This record gives sequence, structure tokens and C-alpha cells, in this order.
Amino acid sequence: MMAALLLRRDKKSTAAHLKSDLNRTDNSSGVRQLQELLDSVLNPEKPPADTEALDWCKCLIAGEEGFEEFCKTVRSYDNATLCGLVWTANFVAYRCRTCGISPCMSLCAECFNNGDHTGHDFNMFRSQAGGACDCGDSNVMRETGFCRRHRLRTGENVPSVPRDLLLMSEMVLPRFIICIIQYLRDGYTEPDTSAERDLQKVLQQLEPQITFLEELTKMGGAMRTVLTKILTNQQTFKDLSMGQEENVFAKKNYENYLSALKNSGLVSVEEKAQTGAAEPTRGSETGEDQDGQSIGQRKRVKLSSSTKDPSIMDSLKHKCFLEELLFWTIKYEFPQKMVTFLLNMLPDQDYKITFTKTFVQHYAFIMKTLMKSQESDTMSNRIVHISVQLFSNEDLARHVTEECQLLDIMVTVLLYMMESCLIKSELQDEENSRHVVVNCSEALLKNNTYWPLVSDFINILSHQSVAKKFLEDHSLLMLWMSFVSFFQGMNLNKRELSEHVEFESQTYYAAFAAELEACAQPMWGLLTHCKVKETQEYTKTVVRYCLETLQIWFDAIGFVDELAPNQVTFHLPLHRYYAMFLSKAVKCQGLDLESLLPDQEMLMRIMVHPLQIQASLSEIHSNMWVRNGLQIKGQAMTYVQSHFCNSMIDPDIFLLQVCASRLDPDYFISSVFERFKVVDLLTMASVHQNTALDGEQERPMLEGALTFLVILSSLRIHLGMADDEILRAEMVSQLCMNDRTHSSLLDLVSSLFYHGIVPGSCSFEEMLSAVADFKAPVFELGGSMQQGMYTPKAEVWEKEFDPIMVILRTVYRRDVQSAMDRYSAFLKQSGMHTTGNPWPPYKERTPLHPCYKGLDRLLHCKTLHIVIFTLLYKIWLDHSNMSEHVLCMVLYLIELGLDNQVEEDKGDEVRPSEHCHDSWFPGTNLLSNLHHVINYVRVRVPETAPEVKREREPPASTSAEASNFGQNSRRLTGNWRENVREAQVFSLVAERRRKFQEIINRSSTEASQAVRPKSSSTRWVPPGTPPQLVTEILEIHESMLSLLIKLHQKLSAKQNSLSATWLEDMDANPNRHAHGDGITAIERILTKAATRSHQSKRSIQEICGKVFPPVAPKKNSPTAKKTMDKEERRQRARERQQKLLAEFASRQKSFMETAMDVESPDTEAAMDLGASEVKESEVLYDCVICGQSGPSTEDRPTGLVVLLQASSVLGHRCKSDEAKKLPTTDEERIYPADTCGAAHDVRLALMQSFFKDSSCLQSVSIGWDGGVYVQTCGHTLHIDCHKSYMESLRNDQVMQGFSVDKGEFTCPLCRQFANSVLPCRPGRSTEVVSWHMPSNKKTSVLVKEVEDLQEQLGFFPTESNLSKEMELVIKDIKNTTQRKYMDYGKNPGSPDNDFLFMYSVARTNLELELVHRGGNLCSGGASGAAKRSCLNQLFHVLAMHMRLYSIDSAYNPWTRLTQVAPSRDNCLDDERPEVPMLFRDCPSLLIIFVLTMPQPLRKEHFICLVRMLYNLQYTQALAALSAKFSPEERQAWSTSGTLKKVMEISPSLPYCCFVLYPRALGYLYHPIICCPVRLLLLFQEFSGLAGCLGLLDPAPQPSNPMYSASCLDWTVSAFDLMSQWCSEVTGLADTQTLLVQDLQWASPHLLHLPDNYNTIFQYYHKKACTACKKVPKDPALCLVCGTFVCLKGLCCKQHGICECVWHSQHCGAATGIFLLINASVIIIIRGHRFCLWGSVYLDAHGEEDRDLRRGKPLFLCVERYRVLEQQWVSHTFDHINKRWGPHYNGL
Repeated sequence: MMAALLLRRDKKSTAAHLKSDLNRTDNSSGVRQLQELLDSVLNPEKPPADTEALDWCKCLIAGEEGFEEFCKTVRSYDNATLCGLVWTANFVAYRCRTCGISPCMSLCAECFNNGDHTGHDFNMFRSQAGGACDCGDSNVMRETGFCRRHRLRTGENVPSVPRDLLLMSEMVLPRFIICIIQYLRDGYTEPDTSAERDLQKVLQQLEPQITFLEELTKMGGAMRTVLTKILTNQQTFKDLSMGQEENVFAKKNYENYLSALKNSGLVSVEEKAQTGAAEPTRGSETGEDQDGQSIGQRKRVKLSSSTKDPSIMDSLKHKCFLEELLFWTIKYEFPQKMVTFLLNMLPDQDYKITFTKTFVQHYAFIMKTLMKSQESDTMSNRIVHISVQLFSNEDLARHVTEECQLLDIMVTVLLYMMESCLIKSELQDEENSRHVVVNCSEALLKNNTYWPLVSDFINILSHQSVAKKFLEDHSLLMLWMSFVSFFQGMNLNKRELSEHVEFESQTYYAAFAAELEACAQPMWGLLTHCKVKETQEYTKTVVRYCLETLQIWFDAIGFVDELAPNQVTFHLPLHRYYAMFLSKAVKCQGLDLESLLPDQEMLMRIMVHPLQIQASLSEIHSNMWVRNGLQIKGQAMTYVQSHFCNSMIDPDIFLLQVCASRLDPDYFISSVFERFKVVDLLTMASVHQNTALDGEQERPMLEGALTFLVILSSLRIHLGMADDEILRAEMVSQLCMNDRTHSSLLDLVSSLFYHGIVPGSCSFEEMLSAVADFKAPVFELGGSMQQGMYTPKAEVWEKEFDPIMVILRTVYRRDVQSAMDRYSAFLKQSGMHTTGNPWPPYKERTPLHPCYKGLDRLLHCKTLHIVIFTLLYKIWLDHSNMSEHVLCMVLYLIELGLDNQVEEDKGDEVRPSEHCHDSWFPGTNLLSNLHHVINYVRVRVPETAPEVKREREPPASTSAEASNFGQNSRRLTGNWRENVREAQVFSLVAERRRKFQEIINRSSTEASQAVRPKSSSTRWVPPGTPPQLVTEILEIHESMLSLLIKLHQKLSAKQNSLSATWLEDMDANPNRHAHGDGITAIERILTKAATRSHQSKRSIQEICGKVFPPVAPKKNSPTAKKTMDKEERRQRARERQQKLLAEFASRQKSFMETAMDVESPDTEAAMDLGASEVKESEVLYDCVICGQSGPSTEDRPTGLVVLLQASSVLGHRCKSDEAKKLPTTDEERIYPADTCGAAHDVRLALMQSFFKDSSCLQSVSIGWDGGVYVQTCGHTLHIDCHKSYMESLRNDQVMQGFSVDKGEFTCPLCRQFANSVLPCRPGRSTEVVSWHMPSNKKTSVLVKEVEDLQEQLGFFPTESNLSKEMELVIKDIKNTTQRKYMDYGKNPGSPDNDFLFMYSVARTNLELELVHRGGNLCSGGASGAAKRSCLNQLFHVLAMHMRLYSIDSAYNPWTRLTQVAPSRDNCLDDERPEVPMLFRDCPSLLIIFVLTMPQPLRKEHFICLVRMLYNLQYTQALAALSAKFSPEERQAWSTSGTLKKVMEISPSLPYCCFVLYPRALGYLYHPIICCPVRLLLLFQEFSGLAGCLGLLDPAPQPSNPMYSASCLDWTVSAFDLMSQWCSEVTGLADTQTLLVQDLQWASPHLLHLPDNYNTIFQYYHKKACTACKKVPKDPALCLVCGTFVCLKGLCCKQHGICECVWHSQHCGAATGIFLLINASVIIIIRGHRFCLWGSVYLDAHGEEDRDLRRGKPLFLCVERYRVLEQQWVSHTFDHINKRWGPHYNGL
């Protein structure tokens, strides 16, 4: 009852009344009244769209004052010291790495700009998921970075809040919040597709209420405190949550809520029921026939029961509003408004702690909801938006880790997530495998649904205290390892052997991303906390668990020692965890490697899979996996790609290095060659059989095996290099491949920073300046723009270029070649190596860390030496499949061995297994084995092999040695057997070694002394081998040294290339060998061997001292000869190719020179002023399509390839030479009224209001805006050829960048863009002669002749192909521009309009020619030289068309120009007068006269025209000057006015002249500027032009002053004529302004831009569009006029055309230059096409930042802007920019 009364009253007074009641000491009645009122107002049964309830709440909270006033009052008590501004996706924020403590720190623009970040490493970024400003939060950023507002402890000075201010809020808001919750409960239904829409509907209806809550949070700290109390008060929640007993609606809602809660646990109720049934089987690991699914189920049950905190699994229980609000936020999939409200509250510390705990409590539920969500992307962003604010704070993260088991929850949820997509692993033993892996084709992995969770996990592991808790908790670590093992062996590839795979799965990227994000990044996070000795225990624990989990994995997949064939997985995260923790333990914690390693057998197992990956990389590059499709190459490339290599290939290689340093080297080497499938190739015989590889695959696989061994032996990234050295090596290798921009280099080596490599003394910048030189951005001839690049310094090429590192880091093989090419170019340039191609240089290595010294034993083992010896022998004899690369790698291995000697350990020598089990070599040391001579080798070869035939008839001596050899082998056999017996200790080692040597012996190499009983060598025959294998004995008598010397001889193609004394010569110059080819490499090795061993030195001298027989050994002479021929042929082919390339380059150069030539294609005389040669009788043209040369005829006309384009460049000129400034504040403006186009429009409009329209249209020129400009590339073609060319383009299916239907094409010769053909008029030399004929006629005679010529009627040309084409071109010219730029008359489409448009085309082209020449016809011309002129042909076409119009003789301006006419009184009163002569535009008149007179025009007539018009121009200048006089000046002139006075003062009058080319016209008009230099230039120009035009004596004396008046030439009384002209003007009121013509316009300019891009960005990116009043998504600026437009904005579309295109049509006659504010790039719109031009703003490293992705400060590049302006003025956008596309009016 009371409520009804209150409701009827005014809201404000009710609120005031209730407030006073509540403020009393006994406020029970007030409370009762308020509750009744709220029951009625906030009734959840009312629809939420009813805003009455909201209005009541606002009034009640505000009390008697208005809500706005109340907000202000509450804000004045704001005690918050944090900014806390929350933003959503796409907001522009800042991140300062100098000030940040957490890497996630971010600032809003206001706080950033108000703080001092000068010289800091900051960037601007566009938020992906949303965020909040951290200013004022010292947990996340340093206080020095706070802005002025938050630096002061503002909270300290704020008065305390009066009790009554927020009293009503405390009473009303709990009811308001429960009301919202009831709506959310009521609206929720379990989602299916239809319900999804219902959820959105509920949220839309609730938007005003949630917005109100958001407004409350923005009132500051006081209101947030009230809200925190309400949201976290458990009693209030208990009282209000269930609703009153009698309220049925509330009860129903509550039940709805309870049912929603039921399934909120991680394991739902149904799953629990199943779990109960499955419980008994948990203990028995041997489930009968369980498929992968039940394995997953079993794992999950086990996992669930092992978690510490069972509450993670159970349903949620809520104790306060905040918990339930978050619950519904999750259920409704994180609506943006709710997220913003919850985040806006974070500056309140109590709320922050409670909310973080609540968030953790709901964490499992959040992830469960995310997995089911349809919109997982959006939801992921919003989850991270919240979590990053909570978990970036270390104290808070530690607090919830301790109190709420955050780590347990995260790991459990991750496991739960991945278990939903497990499948049985098919690796190794497919049938019996018990291992499960994630299925990469599941949406969870493909869509990266797991990333919010992983991102949070990585975030909390970045806090040391949290990471330590994780590493101390052994059960958690074990759980984590089982999680990592889900990724071990995922995305298995099986090699297709018969048919190409039908469907190429693209799941591999999901697999790589999953390993990097879910396994590697948490690993790097943990490793950053294991850097000091104190953390040794953590590392030991992780290593122990890694080994245990690996053992479990090996057992699960059933792996003993042999891999299943034709399988590879690139994913071995367990191996990599083990490797990286080992590395860290040795490098940073001083642990002994021995203590962390397993037994030998386990090491052998660990090495198998990483080694398989290395072999598979070679197989993939050898095209052995080609049937698996392109995706397998994609995997091989991703594995070594810069973002993955530190987490994948590097740990793998390190692990293999560890294995190699601890295992038997012979075993390891044999494993490598076996795994690379090249064992069969390692035979001394020239022919062999290989069952595993095809012929063409052998060479790349052998190269791969050797390269891998070189990388393994020489890479030191984890074996002793300091962090600074690693960074330097990475940088150098990337720079050597290609010059790099700063950002791309940073990106390529950035993974180092993320992965724990933090350079010690050196920063990235310092290191970069130490190794590279900066190349400033440049422009190439073709207009393409280079960015600022870094290129290696000369000393880097000389001393640091490491081809091995380059090979390791290249994704594409071409990059290795690129690095070598650049290296060769450097050597040639510096004169270090000028002949032939250099070989990859050998680089000294950092010493090995003592723990890894065993790695050097690889280089000192007999197996490797046998391989090296065999390969040297095979290369020397040119056996098939040997290559330069093989030799290069063999030499590299020898040199590594010489540089890394193994210290002989006394204990080793007595090992029984090391007794000479084979006698290839006496010991293991490479230095001593180099000079060991091998005499005989037994090989197994097919019967057809050449060796067999030779050995069938042996010479007597050989047989004796052979029998001797037989005894030798028999004698040693027993010894060998004994050794095998003794070597059984390491069974796997002995087995692999015995196996390897057996295979080597049976199928290929083995020494005669290899102590194999003959029986063993015949035991194994490959199944189905057609030819029978037989054993043969080869006579060798070589040592490695002798083979090296013979190879030196072979490479240098000289007998005795090394003299006996060459070693002594070497000592003189030790550095000579640093760079060079194979010859240098061999010399370097021999020198090293000689200096390190006297025995080797003696052997070398002996071998060199022997005089080699002139004929090479019999058995290899044919092959050697063949090789010499082959080499010679190769050399010749190379030379031929070089010659061809050089010839092609010179042709191209000469073509470019001619293409850029100045001359017009006509062979006309005298482009230079005054030149006068006469050429041959008829002008000939070359057709670039058919190649024929001939004249242009009426029947078969030739045409010039031209581009017609509308242009408003002239119209945008201003009086001032300074460019207009782009406005960057609200006060600045650009006024368009002072432009040339606007001034001419005003002038014409004024004339038309006073004078006759047809007369007006002959007194001015149009075309300042929208005039047609014609330009040519200078190439000609037959018009019929052009038509067939267009037809072929029309039928061409290839996507072209132009529209053939619009007549567009590219010149067939130079590919310049064009859209029409301008016919060439048949030309004869007589015309040129008539032009140059001298004339002595009087001016008066010439005037009469001109008048007669003008009265001749224009004739219609005879119908011919030429005339048809001329008409078509006129049509093209008219279609080029818009109608509005042609119709200026009162009667649109009248002949007067047409006439005006025609002569204005000529005017436009002449004016633009003048602009291109820098505004000066005499001294200019540099810019004009860059293009060819087509004015001659254009004028012929225009003249032909204009001759069709005759000017009525009564109105002919010529008579009024040259005669004093009797006054005409016969004008009708209503007819407007003609335009007075003084108002007419002289240049326009000149063009009209020239184009309407019969062609060809004689020079004397032209000079006559010029003189008469000069008189008029002079008079106009005088009249304009007098119009500006004050009355006193006018009086002075009239009293003393004599001709003499005029003559003397005339230098201060404007000069005017008109210029004639032999076939092209130009003119110039200049008022004087009071600058002496400029004045002098103008004098020179005027005198030059006046002389050329016949106004003056051609060679005036320089001593005499030259006046403009001296050029006057009157045929009638000057006074009379001038009086007549003046009388036409007198008496016309309001037209005096027409006397002053603006003929002086500065060069056209684009707007002047500010230096710093941030100035533009900050002003314009939030600016509202003038048309639609919204902030555009993609704002853009016109750089011509400064107009702000929406790019692609549908809101501003007019007639189906978007705003940018529309503006380009109006501002630039279809040419627009726009700066895209949010991308910093410029787009050009030209007609129906557009292109991205690039950016004129570059960062400090000379780089563009397209789309502002990097967000670094950008600065104006003046050179680029100048180029842009130049292209605009010269109309060359179409020619210079190549990447055009249609815009379909959508920009």
C-alpha cells in the first residue's frame, strides 16, 4: 500500500523523503518503506527493457540532487591511486619495456603522454583482447613511468566520504544486483543453436542495467568500495539469493540456477556415474581389448583421483554476489559489458583479491565452457583480458597459488582439456602401443582453443616464487610430464611408397604451435628460474622425471633399439625438456654432466629419434617423401624456422652431441651413416648396389650425412658459447643470407630473448652496430622504395662468416646459395679471391666446455677415418654421386679433427676392445692416421663391375701380394674373434659396431686388413638382387695425405701442383689460406698436418718430391680425362652464359636509355630553341607490334601509344610557394578558395553574369580541374595492329591489372600503361621547309593575311581511316573526364562548350609541360627530359576537330585586336555585350587562333599572332597596374605621362611571352618578384624568349638594358587601339576585378605534413567523420586538400560509391592520394584502380610500419614525400607503381 503511494509521487521528492527517514536514529520505517518500494519497482517479473526501474534506482541513489550532480560529488571523494581504465579490442594503448616489470604491462594514451618516456623502449599497439591501464600499480611497472596524475599519491589528500552520501546506494544496490541476477537465471537455457540467440537477446535487454553498473564503477574509489562490500557480503547474498518464500517466480529462478550449478564441476555428474563403474579397472593396467578411447578414459580416472584438491572436480558453490555474477558471466560466454564491469572494479584492492580467488575457483568451469563454445576465439580473448590483469601481479599470483592451489588447478585442467582429444599412437609398434597422443586434427588444437589456459600458465610461471612452488611439488611435476608426453610423437608421418597421398592434411601447423606454446614456452619459463647454483635441486628433479617419463614412453611404444622404418615425428618435447635442463645445469649451475646422464643403453635409445629427424630432413630434401605432398616439406621448414629452431632443432642437436660425447664414437658414426641409408655407397668399388635409395637420392643423402656430422662436431651453441657470442653468431648468420631490416632481424633472433638467452654485456642494438652497417632507405630506378637495411661489415665477412651456422638456420636452400654469392662478391670486391668460386670458409670454433670434451672423439675414430679415406679415393677417381659439397664437408671434418685433438688417456689404451680389431689404421688419432698408407682393400662388387675384369688377369707381382694378403687376413682372424668375445660388455655397442662393419664389408668397403673371414663376407645377399656379388681385391697404395695431394693436383689441373719445397714457402704467409677454393682448403689442411706432426711433414715432402708420371695411373686415365673434359666443358658453358648475360644487360641498358630519351618520335628538326636542320622527305615510324617501318598514311595510319588521364593538379596550385599545413588541432583549417581552380571558376562565373555566354566561353580556358592530360612512352604502332593486339588481350584469361574493356593496355614494347592511340598525321618535309622560310613582309601585310586565312571555311576531311581514328581519339579524350568538367556554358552540350573544351585540352597540356619544366622554359627542362612529348600529334588532332567550327567574322576577336572599329550601336538592348578585349585571356586567344587556322601554319603568321597578342597582354598589364593605383598615383601619372616615362618604368611591368617549339607551343607569364637573383633570371628568360619569338632582335647586346615595351609592334595607332579597348571596360560597374588576371601560380604541392606521425595519429584516429558523425573504423586523409574521409565506410556511401573513391573524383578528377591513419600507408586511387604506394613515415631504422604493427615512433621521410609529390605532379603513378587492382567503388 505504502509502495503504491510512493510510486505515485514525484521520484525526486520521494528519494529526498526516504533519505531523511533513513538518516534518523530510528530508521526502521524508512527501511520498511524503501524495501516495499523496491519490491514493487525491482520486480524481476517485469520485462528488463522497462527503464522505469532504472530511473527509480538513479533517483533513489542520488537523493534530492540530480544523478549527474551526484556523480560529480562522489567523484570528488575518489581516493584511487591507480588508473585502471579498461579497454576492449582494437583500442590503441602503449607498452614501455623500460618501465615495465611485467611483460604484459600496458598504459592508456593519456597516461603514456603524461608520463616521461623519452629515450625508452616503448611501442604503441592495437589491443587484441582488451586490457587495462597499469599506471599507478607499482607491482607491474616502475614508479618512474607513472604519469603526473598517478605519480602523486592522490588518495592521501582526499577528504573522507560523508556517511549519508552513499547511504541510499548501500540500501538500493544489493536489490538492483539480485534483480539482474534473477534476470540472468531466468533467461538461461542450456545452449543449443536456437538457445544461443536467446542468450544474446537476454543480454541485449539487460544492457542498460549493466551499463548503469559500469557508470557506477567510473565514479571512483568511494563508490567502488560500496560495490565491493555489496558484492562480497555473504550475509546479503544468503538473505536475497533464494528470494522470499511466497515468490514463485524467484523460486523457479533459484531452481534454474541450481540445475545450472550441477554440471559446473570439471567432471560432470554423468561422467562421475561412469567413473564409479570404471573404478575397479583402474589398478589393473592390462585392460583386455581397450581401444584408444578407453585408454583416455582410464587415464582421466587415474588423474582425477590423484589430484590434491578434490574440489577442482566438484560442482561449484557460491557464497556471494560476485561469485554468482562471475558464474553467469561464464555461462553467457563473457559478454563484453559484464567483463568491463568486473574489470572496472579492479582498482579496489579488496575486490581484486576476492575476485582473483573467485576467478581461480571458477577456472576449471571457465575452460570447460570454452571447450564447448561456438565462439571460442572471442571467448578466449575475453578470458585473457581478465586473467592477464590478475596473474601479472606476482604477490597476487603467489597468494592464490598458496591459498587456492592455482597450479594444481591449471595443470589438472590442461590435462582434462587434452584428454578430450587423445588417440592411440601409431609410432613404432602400432599394434601393441600403449601410448596415447593428442589428435592434431581436433578443433581444440586446430583452433588453438587451449591458448588462454597456456598463456595464463606461462604468465604465472614468469613469477619466481610461483615457479619455485611448481618445481618443488614433485607430484605436480609428474603430472606435468604426463601432460608433455601427450605431445611426444604426435602428428606421425608415414612415408608413402607407392601412390601420392590423396588428401594432404594441414594439421602439422597445429602440432608445431601446440608444442611451442603448450610445452616449450612453459619450459623456457621454468628455465629462467634455474640459473644459479642454489636451484640445482630443481634441475636434478626435472631431469630425473624427464628420464622416468622417457623410459615409460619407450616401454609404451615398444621401442628397444631398432626404429620402425619410414616413420618420422618432429615432436619430441620430452627429449627437448631433458636436453635444455641438461644444458642449463652444466652452463649455469655448475652441475657435473655425468651425474645427470642415464646408462649407455638408455643414451642409445634417447639418441635414436632425434637422429631419425635429422636423417628425415635430408630424405625430405632429397625428394624421398614427395608422395606425401607439400605438407611434409612444410614440416621440415617449420622445424628449422627462426621461431621454432631454439625449441626444436637446437635441443635435438645438443642432445645428439651429448650422446656422441658419451657413447662409443665408432658406434655413433656407424649409426649416422646407417640412419642416412648411405652405408652401401661407402665402397671403394666404382659400382655398388643400394637397396634403400635410388641413384639420384644417394648424393644428397651423403651430403646430408656429412653436413650433419660437421654441424654436430662444430656447433657450440650449448657447448660453451656465452650468451653474447650466441646472439652475435645468430645475427651474423641471418645478415649473411640477406641484408635485413631492423625489425625482421629482431624478429628472426627474438626467440633467443624469449628463450632465456639474455645478452650479458651487449644489448641487441650494440651488437647490431658491432656487426653491421646501416644502409639508408633509397629509391631504385623504377620507383620501388627500399627500406633501411643492415648489411654485414667487411670484417664480419672476413672473420665471422660461418657457413655451417647458415646451413643450420636456413629455411630455404636458396638462402645458403645467397649467402655464398654475397661472400664471393665480397671476396672479389676486396681482392681476396678473384678467380673461380670460393668455397665456404673454415671457421675456428669456441673451445668445448670440459663436460663435452668427449665429442672430439667422433673426429678421432677409425670408422670415420675409413669413411673419409674411402670418399677421398672415390672423389679422386670420379666415382658417381660424388660432388664438390661432399669433398668440402670431408675436408671440413679433417680440419676439425686436426684442430680438436683428443688428449690421449692412458686408461684407454689398455681397453681390450680397442686392440686392432681391424687394421685399416693403427690407432684412432687422425694426425697419425693421415699418413698411414693403405695397400689393399677387399670389396664386394657385382660381376659386371670393371674391377672384376681387371682382376681376372692379374700380373705376376700382384698375385704374390694377393696371396700374402690372404695369409695376413687369416692370421688376424682369430685375434678379431677374441676381441668380439671380450667386447660383449656393452652388448648394443658391440652389436651395432659388428653389424655396421659386417654390412660395410659385405656390401661395400672393407680393407684387406679388415679381418673378416671370407665366410662372413658371403653370408648376406640382399633378397632379389639380380647380379651375383663377388669379392675382389683392389690395389690402393695410398694414404689420406697422398689422396689430398692428388686431389690438389686434380683441382688445380696441373701435374706436380705442389713442389717439394712449397711447405717452406707457406710458413712465410700463414694467413693466406683463410679464404679461397678447394685448392686453398687442401693446402691449409696439409700445412696444419705438417706443423702438428713431423711424420706428416716428411710424408708430404716425400709425396711431393716424387715426380708424378706425366700420364695418370692407367686405371683412372679415361675417367680423369673425362673429368678434365667435363670441367673444361663446364667452364666454357659458364663463360658462354656470362657472355650472354652481359650482352643481355647491355641491350637492356641501351633500351632503357632510348626509352628515357627526350626526342619526340617524329624526326622533326630543332627541339632546341632556334635550331633549324631539315631531315629526310618523309617521317617514318616503327610499329612495335609487327616490327615494320614506314610512314603514316590515310589508309594505314600509325599512332602513338598514349595515356589519357583527367587531372586537377593545375587547379590545386596556390599563390604561395609554401605548401599548406595539414591541420592537427581543432583550431587549424585549410581554406580551398585560394586555389587556381577556384579562382578561374569565380572569374568565369563573374563574366557569365555580365557578358554574352558564347563570348565568355572563348575568353578563358577551363581544364584547371579535370583537364585531360596526354602523355606517351614514345612508341608507335599501326592502328590495325593495335586493334588485333587488343583483341588478343580480351581473349587472354590471365588476370591483368587493367581493364581491356575500357581500352586499357600496356605498351607491347616497354609495358607502360596506356589507354589510347593518338594518330600521327602524314608528315612531309615541305612543311618543315615552309616553316623555316625567311620572311621580310611588313606586319600590316601579315595581319591582313592572317585575317584572310581565318575567314577560309573549315573543310570536312575526306572519309578515311585516319579521320575515323581522329574522331575516335576525340571521343576518348571527352570520355576521359567527367561531364561537369566540360559543361561550363549556359546551354550544356552546345558547340561553344565543345569548342572551349577542345582548346582547353591544348592549354592544360602546355601548362603541365611548363610545370614539369620547373616553371621556366629556358633554364628548365630537366624534368621534361624524362618523358617524351606528344604535343605535336595532339595539336593536329585538336586542330582537325576545331576547324569544323567557324567563328562568325562579326565576332572575330582578331579584328578587334588589330583594327580600330567604328562604334557598333546596332546591339539589341536585351542582348548582353561581348567580353571586352582587356578581360580576355591572351594565351587562350593564341591557342584558338593557331588551332583554327589552316594547317600547316607558317612561321611569319605565327609571329604576327604573337606580336598582336603581346600588345594586348602589355595593355592588360598596364590596365591591371593602374586599377591598383591610389588617386594620388593616378594623378601623378596622368600629368607626367609620356611614352618615355612608360619606356623607363617598364622593367617593373610584368613580362609576358609565348613560346613556340617547331611543332609545340608553350607560353610563360611572370610578374616581377623583388629578389635580385630571380629578377636576373627573369630578364634572361624574357630576352631569350622574346628573341626566339621574333619580338626582338635575336641577339640583343648584353650591355644595353632591355625593356618589355621595346617588344611592342603596333599596326594601327597604339593610342586609338588602346582607347578602344579601354572604352569597352569603362562604364561596366563591378567588373573591375576582371582586369587583374592571376597568371602567377606557384608549383603544385601536397600538404605539408608534421615530422612525427604520432601528431597525426593522435588527432585523427579518434576524430569523428564529418558526414556520419561516427569515428570511422578506417579513417583516411586526402593529402591534396586535407579532407578527412572514411575508407570503405558504408555509412558515407553516395550513389553506391564509397567516400574515398567519391572524394578522388571530386578533388583530383579520379586521382586520389590518401594517408590511411591506422596503417601509416598511402593508397593511390586512379580511376577504377588503386594501389598501395607505401609509407612516407619511417622509424628510426628507416623502416615502414604498415598497419602500425610494431608501434615504434615514425618520422617523415622527406625524400619519399618528395617522390610522391613528383609522381603526382608528373602524372606517373600508373607507370611507376606496378601492383594495381580494381577497387569496385568500395574504398
